[in-house]
Amino acid sequence: MALIWWDDGSQGILKRELFSLGHYEYGEAFFGSYRGMRYRVAREPLENVHFTPPDKRDPAVIRVSIWPEPYAYAKAPKEQIVTKDFDYDQTNPDDDVLDKVTAYLNEYWKSHAADWPERN
Repeated sequence: MALIWWDDGSQGILKRELFSLGHYEYGEAFFGSYRGMRYRVAREPLENVHFTPPDKRDPAVIRVSIWPEPYAYAKAPKEQIVTKDFDYDQTNPDDDVLDKVTAYLNEYWKSHAADWPERN
């Protein structure tokens, strides 16, 4: 995946900043922020399936939620949270889904740049 360079020289959100897919199997979400945009990445349903064989797991998606600062996820007004689901194969996990998530986060930030109270 190519690095994204914004006009100000920053790289945007990088895939390596997100946790590996194995992290999400423990029922844990990843929370991050980038210049006024907060986001959450999690396996939904949010449950610990790490020790469950992949072929015995219920269907799941990787869900990305985005909202503006300054709110934490639990306190953000629900109408301000935008979500998008990404399919992935639990029996053959592939980091390609994280490439898609990273691209989506960067595209969303850039296309809604006027909505973010920019903070470095």
